[in-house]
Amino acid sequence: MYFKPKNFFYLIIVVGIGLLFVQSCTSNAQERPKPNIILIVTDDQGWGDLGINGNPNVHTPNIDKLAKNGAQFSRFYVSPVCSPTRAEILTGRYHPRGGVYSTSTGGERLDLDEKTIAEIFQSNGYNTAAFGKWHNGSQPPYHPNNRGFDEFYGFASGHWGNYFSPMLERNGEVVKGEGFIIDDLTNNALEYIENKSDEPFFVYLAYNTPHSPMQVPDEWWNKYKDAVIDSTHRYGDKQKTDKTRAAYALCENLDWNVGKVMEKLDSLQLLENTIVIYMSDNGPNGWRWNDGLKGIKGSTDEGGVRSPFILYWKDQLKPQIISQLASAIDILPSLMDLADITNPFDKPIDGVSLKPLLMGSIEEWKERYVYSQWSGNVSIRNQQYMLDKDNQLFDLNADPGQLHPIEQPSEALLSELVTAKEEWKNSVLAELDRDREEVFPVGFEGSKYTQLPARDGIPHGGIKRSSIHPNSSFFTNWTSTTDSVTWDTDILTSGKYKATVYYTCKASAVGSTLLLKQGQHEVKTIIKEAHDPDFVAVEFDRSVRDESYEKDFKPLEMGVIELEKGRHPISMKAGEIKGAEFIDMRLLVLERVE
Repeated sequence: MYFKPKNFFYLIIVVGIGLLFVQSCTSNAQERPKPNIILIVTDDQGWGDLGINGNPNVHTPNIDKLAKNGAQFSRFYVSPVCSPTRAEILTGRYHPRGGVYSTSTGGERLDLDEKTIAEIFQSNGYNTAAFGKWHNGSQPPYHPNNRGFDEFYGFASGHWGNYFSPMLERNGEVVKGEGFIIDDLTNNALEYIENKSDEPFFVYLAYNTPHSPMQVPDEWWNKYKDAVIDSTHRYGDKQKTDKTRAAYALCENLDWNVGKVMEKLDSLQLLENTIVIYMSDNGPNGWRWNDGLKGIKGSTDEGGVRSPFILYWKDQLKPQIISQLASAIDILPSLMDLADITNPFDKPIDGVSLKPLLMGSIEEWKERYVYSQWSGNVSIRNQQYMLDKDNQLFDLNADPGQLHPIEQPSEALLSELVTAKEEWKNSVLAELDRDREEVFPVGFEGSKYTQLPARDGIPHGGIKRSSIHPNSSFFTNWTSTTDSVTWDTDILTSGKYKATVYYTCKASAVGSTLLLKQGQHEVKTIIKEAHDPDFVAVEFDRSVRDESYEKDFKPLEMGVIELEKGRHPISMKAGEIKGAEFIDMRLLVLERVE
């Protein structure tokens, strides 16, 4: 067999075109950038706190538009409170595996052998940043900068007591915020996005509203302060109307900030290559309208754990409502799958990728159980049924509000769910150690600052905490030289540390002395300046708060103290007290001195 010259010429052309096509496809695949990720998590915003979910009293047009143009999950579950949900987002694993059993004083910390979503994306070439509420450990190596985030701006505690130019931190260093906290967090995130617009980025935008205190700027409060609020819903008799109004005003502010994020992506021509997720961390923090669901924040019933969940990726995902069961543990594997990146770590995850649902490949989806837990209360769900903490069985398709437990359930069905629940408690929940001794690390290698807030301290003598809720509290009622504050610390690196205390005091306390001690080492300073401000931003409280009010605490450099490696308590005492009262104390910062 042979080719004629003319045929051979045509063959060369065809082969050449084919090679050019293959080369072009390969080149395009190689040049296709990794998708950016923006993960927006709100705080205490229930399923019913969005217009898209049927609430006629709240105005959320930008989030509603995001939902209509993206994938909206109607059965998405989180944990009943903040820190467990955030741990599950970070790891793709149920929070008991990561040691999270509380929302304060160390119990919120994510175990150090857990690997986070930020570490995974960072290892795949992403720039990573977190803005807002962290709530999974304050001191390095629990700090976000030690868990995969190149940049952190916000606060590491569980809640904050002031939303107007508050004390925040940037990469461990105490700074002062600018303006209303949600607007400030957004502005910092947008600046970061613009600076990193030519490189892949993962941005964790963790807003801290509508969590209390219900502080709202006038611009948003004025829209709701006289609004008629529905009280005919399931829990209308328990509703605090002004708190509900404030929550809706905060939700509208959140919506406005989401609009700013989307406008920035559009202006930077990043919409087509950015995955945007919008969700909340638990149910509503009040008895407001929630589509008839049972329970609120803290409950393992539907109202406590069913969250809005919207995933938007322009031109890559079609608008749709997805009814299949999904959970916070699914976020990590889903984003890895959508971004086509690998996990270099060997920690197994509990979540599954939602990509088959997002891409319409429902035949690849397998039925599953999802578990919710808090304080030993466990509920379990599959696509149709829910077994609550008391082992009452509900058909969520017929009774989404859990109004009527099934009176005579199938023995086989009930046994299956009870068995699955007990197996989960005996395996996953059994990993949780609620009795561990909480010790706070100081001087982690590579970290310049360690913050020891009043939240993590222990008062002795007459000293009192400003609130029973420790997260944003300060110590007060310090009147005697026998009073003290101690922190149970583990000094990781011996050496010199500059100590700075954030305090307030009356003029009568000027001349008093403050001592900081660890073992035989101490540093002493004299209170030379009175600083006695009123509580800040009280005029923006729209409902009576449970948390501590905040002050504008003043930094006082005490000097340099030598700290010895090992588990030693650090104590703070008054050497001498002038007048009837000593200081109020909010925070101790230890800065490593080279």
